[in-house]
Amino acid sequence: MFRTALRNVLAHKARLLMTVLAVMLGVAFVSGTLVFTDTLNQAFRNQSAKSYDDVAVAATLYPTPEQAKKTPGISEQVLAKVGQVDGVASATGRVSGFAGVPDKEGRLIGGGWSNKGTNFAPGKDGEDRAYAFTSGTGPVQDDQIALDKETAAKGGYQVGDRVRVATNGPVQPYTLSGVFTTEDGAVNAGGSLILFDTDVAQKLYLKPGFYSDMTVTATPGTDDAKLLDAVLKVMPKEAQAETGQELADRQARDIEAGLGAFKQVLLGFAGIALFVGVFLISNTFTMLVAQRTKELALMRAVGASRKQITRSVLAEAGLVGLVASVVGYALGVGLAVGLRAGMAAFELKMPDGPLVLGATPVVSALAVGVLITMLAAWLPGRRAAKIPPVAAMSSVHAVATTKSLVVRNSIGSAITALGAVLIVLGAGKGGETGRMFIGGGAFLALIGVIVLIPLLSRPVIALIRPLIVGVFGVSGKLAGQNAVRNPRRTGATASALAIGLTLVTGLSVLGTTVGSAIDRMTVDYFKADYMVTMAEGAGDGLDESALTALEKAPGVVAVSPQQAGYLKIGGEFRSASGVTPGDIEQVLNLKVVKGSLDALGKGQIAVEQKTAEKQGWKVGDSLPVTFEDEKQGKLTVGAVYERNEFVSPVLMDTKIVNAHTEKPYIREILVKMDGGESAAGEGALIKALGENPAISVMDQKDIRDAFGGPINILLNIMYGLLAMALIIAVLGVVNTLAMSVFERQQEIGMLRAIGLDRRRVKRMVRLEAVVISVFGAVVGIGLGAFLGWAIGETIKASLPGYALVLPWDRIGFFLIAAALVGVLASLWPARSAAKLNMLTAIKAE
Repeated sequence: MFRTALRNVLAHKARLLMTVLAVMLGVAFVSGTLVFTDTLNQAFRNQSAKSYDDVAVAATLYPTPEQAKKTPGISEQVLAKVGQVDGVASATGRVSGFAGVPDKEGRLIGGGWSNKGTNFAPGKDGEDRAYAFTSGTGPVQDDQIALDKETAAKGGYQVGDRVRVATNGPVQPYTLSGVFTTEDGAVNAGGSLILFDTDVAQKLYLKPGFYSDMTVTATPGTDDAKLLDAVLKVMPKEAQAETGQELADRQARDIEAGLGAFKQVLLGFAGIALFVGVFLISNTFTMLVAQRTKELALMRAVGASRKQITRSVLAEAGLVGLVASVVGYALGVGLAVGLRAGMAAFELKMPDGPLVLGATPVVSALAVGVLITMLAAWLPGRRAAKIPPVAAMSSVHAVATTKSLVVRNSIGSAITALGAVLIVLGAGKGGETGRMFIGGGAFLALIGVIVLIPLLSRPVIALIRPLIVGVFGVSGKLAGQNAVRNPRRTGATASALAIGLTLVTGLSVLGTTVGSAIDRMTVDYFKADYMVTMAEGAGDGLDESALTALEKAPGVVAVSPQQAGYLKIGGEFRSASGVTPGDIEQVLNLKVVKGSLDALGKGQIAVEQKTAEKQGWKVGDSLPVTFEDEKQGKLTVGAVYERNEFVSPVLMDTKIVNAHTEKPYIREILVKMDGGESAAGEGALIKALGENPAISVMDQKDIRDAFGGPINILLNIMYGLLAMALIIAVLGVVNTLAMSVFERQQEIGMLRAIGLDRRRVKRMVRLEAVVISVFGAVVGIGLGAFLGWAIGETIKASLPGYALVLPWDRIGFFLIAAALVGVLASLWPARSAAKLNMLTAIKAE
């Protein structure tokens, strides 16, 4: 039986090629992802180990808010005590925070979150062992800095140049004293590292005389664990310390966890490819079994048992899966190399290191490829085993029984109904719980629809058929009839597109609806022309100097910060926004229900309507409050306003917030210009801010894009998944049509004989492919729109102005793309059908 299976694989190489390609794509993504992430993990582990190779102990101080006022970090005195501990060779204090430099176009080099500044801490020999200088020296004066080599190259900076440095305060010019290389994680993540003189760094990031971290090197022969205990004894009890090895291991684990999301996305691509590929594989083996009905019947007649027939089909699948796995693994290794090169192209630097080819990707590739193929072929193999020898001998094709279709439709209906119920329940519940219900329901509904898809093919294609008959005549009529001749085959072929478009349509509906709601929010709530913030990931909020500069900028009509603060009212913490009285109503559309916003200028507060109603607060009420600095007082409610997503539930004058906080935290500054948005107005604001590359000036369109960013990222990922589904859908349609043409040779010969020319034969096959593809798209779009509505209902309460919006333009594009998939997939089968010799075809069995 094994020899028979091998012979059948070799006899049907062309027909099994599509199956190999489908499995190969999925395996390539699985193995490529595992090889790539293994390589990244090992490279970062090596980097972490190298970074902390000389570190015996690392310590950090976490003071309480009250202690932080006097002792915000590790003091010089504590550092000196640690340096005198037996076994300590040196103790180095570090203080760090955000710092960045612009490139030649004035844009921030790096990603904001990976732009870092720290202190140059030379030892007695004048060198800081954490940095190796390629030119110049470390900064030893207040107006000097050093840059990492990558950043200096990107900015075109050389030793002696004046460099503008952005921190949380105003941009300051420094002289570049040196360029260095380092194993620092920020630089290896594609960011930048700036070294300041220690006194300068302490003033910028903490407080003179204090450090946020400390690293200790040990004398030769000292045990790190014992040294850790000795160091902790001379440090404050709030300090936390660990050995250098522990720190390196923890950092490596953090990096591995951070790569987890990226790994899951890539494995998601692989999962979609394999899931869709299951239908192609099953369809292929079903058609092969149908074509070999007489052969299988003869084998049964000469003594082959049902188990042997099933094992024969599974052996064929195993051989196909093995070939696909081996080729897929090789492609996966190539994909890993390509991803690594792609990171460099997008300036996402990764540490140097060899490609890691472990056992796990190999085993996974073989397991996934072989098991998925055999699993998909199991049902066709089981059907093959049930062929009665005598009955099959007189049949050309194995036709599914009515009973099997009834059972299939009953099971599919039950699963689909259960999934739909869960989705509707989830939409009604809302929140995280509702989304969990929808997730489970979506899985069941998708499986149910796939099971039901042969049943759905007839009514859905019946709606499409009049269109193609009216336009293409006989060819269209024949194509429509051929598409529903074998509902199982049509359904399995259309499933690839249905799965991909379900995911993409659902997210497109959600993205369009959320985007529309955000647009309405921006128009309804936002009156400012510009919003000024720190660049994404840069710093801890705007400095007060930015507010002062904007207030003096030419053309500014009104300007108000959104300054973060909080109050304790009635024992509960309340988020508050510090704003500028008189200007806040010009930059935000605040609809006052009772009282007046003029009360803000009198030292009173304004409260959001729902909060006021829930707490029973009214205009004129005097509320006992506890401020951030634990001081107590009373504030009067001067106004009640309707909900506005851009501000906190409590508004107060910035003067009140500043009186009770050491350093203001300004999230954003809203600006209204004379004459509205304009290039000149935006330029004036940028100039007033000192052309700071770390500060972003956004107009209303930028604001909408910023809020809709996460949805757009998800959409782009899903479009990638759609592309994967489309590739496999093309393979599936090609496979189905090729086998359909093979089965219908006699029929095509008869059609040619009675006058259907080659051009119309090609058209018939192409239209059949288009009908099947559009059918899959219609099913996927319908289910996707339903899921998009359901998920939207769970976030409706947290997004004012939410209303379902169907993206008809994208839906139209999806349908056109599906039709193009059909046309593309039909090129080779249509050409093969048209080239058949009519006399030979008529004689075919």
